Amino acid sequence: MNNLFQYVPGNSLIHRLNPITKIFLTIIICAAAFITDRLLFLVGLLAVDMLIGIIAGVADRTWNIFRGLLKIAVFLFLLQVLLTRKGTPVFWIITDQGLLTAGKVVLRLVVVCMPLALVLAVTRISDLTNALVQVLHVPYPYAFTLSTAIRFIPQFLEEMAEIMEAQTARGVAFDKAKGLKKLSMMLPLCAPLLISSVRRTDQTAAAAEVRGFHLRTRTSGYKRYPFSYVDLGTVVFCLLLLAGAIVL
Repeated sequence: MNNLFQYVPGNSLIHRLNPITKIFLTIIICAAAFITDRLLFLVGLLAVDMLIGIIAGVADRTWNIFRGLLKIAVFLFLLQVLLTRKGTPVFWIITDQGLLTAGKVVLRLVVVCMPLALVLAVTRISDLTNALVQVLHVPYPYAFTLSTAIRFIPQFLEEMAEIMEAQTARGVAFDKAKGLKKLSMMLPLCAPLLISSVRRTDQTAAAAEVRGFHLRTRTSGYKRYPFSYVDLGTVVFCLLLLAGAIVL
């Protein structure tokens, strides 16, 4: 699970895009998914997500992300189907409107979550932070906070796994518990994880201050992030995608 948030080096077309263009692409895909009400258009957006992963050379990562989201999607699909009463009955309490609505909800979930994970897979966090500061003039403390939060996600997951292993060694049977029982057993683990997170945050803040965090400005970075014709083509594609969602 941790490797889903790690950068994959490469020289693909997606890797060479400006970090701001990648963010713009992600936002447009998410906006188009919420604007459109057509099931086929949502399927097309899902195909765009898959195509981005293939072009970027992270097809395996894309499939792992899709497979992870599919577990949540199946639960939401069943829940939506059983709760929707409008439409013509198809089987038992399941209606055609319920199936259509559930399909849209599930597709929106997958389409919205995949682009962000793929962007993190093909963009260095440092490049993302510096581009936000240099190009969009985002104050460095805010950009640093965003990048630090993303960096800490795999570390928090790893620490949670270590805490669970330590509790398992003490006789706590996490592997035998299911559903709500397993969730109730994991809630007490939040306290040591919170203490560890606060300690790590304090250490990170001290290290940042020592390195002159408060002196960092928009011109402090040596690397520049110019826009190319590929970025222009991507922006045009994004605008067409958004226009298609609005028209349909």
